Amino acid sequence: MFIQTEATPNPATLKFLPGRTVLADGTLDMPDPEHAAQSPLAERLFDIPGVSGVFLGSDFITVTKAAGEWQHLKPTILGAIMEHFMSGAPIVRSEVRGPAAAEEFFAAGDAETVATIKELIETRVRPAVAGDGGDITFRGYKDGVVYLAMKGSCSGCPSSTATLRHGIQNLLRHFIPDVTEVRPV
Repeated sequence: MFIQTEATPNPATLKFLPGRTVLADGTLDMPDPEHAAQSPLAERLFDIPGVSGVFLGSDFITVTKAAGEWQHLKPTILGAIMEHFMSGAPIVRSEVRGPAAAEEFFAAGDAETVATIKELIETRVRPAVAGDGGDITFRGYKDGVVYLAMKGSCSGCPSSTATLRHGIQNLLRHFIPDVTEVRPV
């Protein structure tokens, strides 16, 4: 098994590509060890000193470090991922469900605008963000402000503010003049 690694815009996060499906659908963000009960793979990764976050995507795993240098952590992380896949253990426990998705908020009269926002995020933003080892989801819309949740390598990334302000905000404003601002949740 060959696992590729890629840098992300967040220097505290590395993206690991095992060359096979990680999650069949959706993403799973485990920002701390308490959330890792959902995934035997995440539990294994959190056992590595210095690992502070794990994010699972369709074909990638991003690992965030709180301490240590990548040249010391990377071999141990690669070994843990390889051992997990070779063991045949599940990536996610089917009997354990993650926290329910956060409620979305928006006025009923804004439903058409929100549908357009969601479509743009789904088709233009999420694929680009996944390429950097993260995810971004719609959380709400009120008074021209779009609220988005950033996960994986995007969470806590130094360039996430620029991504929101210059990239996503400009994209949404271009297609939806009613959008005045984009904010993280």
